[in-house]
Amino acid sequence: MDKHNDEFMKEAIRLSINNVVEGKGGPFGAVVVKDGKIIARGVNQVTSNNDPTAHAEVVAIRNACATLNTFQLDGCEIYTSCEPCPMCLGAIYWARPAKLYYANTKEDAAFINFDDKFIYEEIALPVEKRKLFTKQILRSEALEAFKKWEQSAIKKDY
Repeated sequence: MDKHNDEFMKEAIRLSINNVVEGKGGPFGAVVVKDGKIIARGVNQVTSNNDPTAHAEVVAIRNACATLNTFQLDGCEIYTSCEPCPMCLGAIYWARPAKLYYANTKEDAAFINFDDKFIYEEIALPVEKRKLFTKQILRSEALEAFKKWEQSAIKKDY
């Protein structure tokens, strides 16, 4: 990692520390970089916003997409103070940045009771074996939206 990358990661780490000091949420920060410049920042806002999806990476992705007026982060890099959880990793893949860098590991997070191992394990299980009751219903009715999407002349592919 070059000096430039170190500075971006230091900013993500600074955000994570400030978030704890200010009492706004968990110890997580993220930045999105495009063309060598930070275009968006995010911190964990789960408790301050009563939003379980307001993880630092998701907040940073939302801010970056708003800044760029796009739904994909082509050519961007994401720096996050901790290895992303399954939700954030999914969001990162959907956003399609060019690169992802992280500092703390998921094991480091588990040590302070931010353990997402059970989610990784649950996702790997067949639906009927997961702890969360899950049942498929009304598939044929729901397929109508997919048929309309497939035939739509005004859809925006992603």
